[in-house]
Amino acid sequence: MSNMDKNRFELMVTLWPSFPHFPKFANDGRLSGVRLNSAMMSNPELDVELETIKKSCPSVPLFYDIKGRQLRIARVNFNPHYLDVHLNHAIDVKTPTMVLFKAGEDHALLERIEEGGTRLIFDGGPHFLVKAGESLHIKDPSLVIHGPLFIPEEVVKIQKVVAAGFKKFYLSYVEEQRDIDEFQELIGKDSQIYLKIESKRGLEFVSHQFKKKPNLTLVAARGDLFVEIDRPHDILSALKLIIEKDSEAQVGSRMLLSVIHAPVPSASDLLELAWLYDIGYRSALLCDELCLKDEWLSVAVNVFDSFRTAYQSKRPTFIDRLSRLC
Repeated sequence: MSNMDKNRFELMVTLWPSFPHFPKFANDGRLSGVRLNSAMMSNPELDVELETIKKSCPSVPLFYDIKGRQLRIARVNFNPHYLDVHLNHAIDVKTPTMVLFKAGEDHALLERIEEGGTRLIFDGGPHFLVKAGESLHIKDPSLVIHGPLFIPEEVVKIQKVVAAGFKKFYLSYVEEQRDIDEFQELIGKDSQIYLKIESKRGLEFVSHQFKKKPNLTLVAARGDLFVEIDRPHDILSALKLIIEKDSEAQVGSRMLLSVIHAPVPSASDLLELAWLYDIGYRSALLCDELCLKDEWLSVAVNVFDSFRTAYQSKRPTFIDRLSRLC
């Protein structure tokens, strides 16, 4: 591999085959991969998506995202006075305690837990509606998640995508070596796994236990990690820790979001890409929201490609030419 290839800032996106713009980006040579995130999808819906993949013949590698221990809403029970939901995992936590929704943008007070830890009853509710499949965050240190790492529904999904020939995966909320071992038992040790670090316990695993292997890659999954850490600025040291422990680590989410509102990226977005590149990241993943619409994703990919072309090659810019005249 040439030095230019080693220095190339790779880009991956998050899509589903049923998206109208999937064929366009699944065959875009500027991308190094497409992540399939099935968090909001049932098993019957997954069957349809896998059939669609066969027809689309993507040339870009596909990665399937498995949820593991991530807390998600399995069912919303109707109640006009307060939020009442069932979780995908049984939990214990001291109550009352605050629960975060919508990537930390909304919240509600958890009043009590029922039905063996799977039913959460709130004092009132969040400002915005929640629905099945959405994630939530409980930051209280007393939180304990019970049961198997993979719920039965998720095991069925894993079996289906393995049968469909997938060998590249993401695993959410990795916090210990046992998570990796259990997952490899289901998908095979020869599969490539991107380990999403999304919690303080995950950062502790990276710091003290993680051992780099050819088929394992860390991911600074900032969408949830930024919510889970104690203080906003802790994200800076977290990102440095992950790339120090794995020079091939990927950074994901919360980037280039300014192009959702305008076709010209913000200065802070471009400066962030430069900082991530300078501290060692050579792989990035765009989040679900940015990839929902063709026009948003098209702008984001164009911006990213223009950035890496200029920043990697050090090609002379207007500013460079101007400085030589001074």
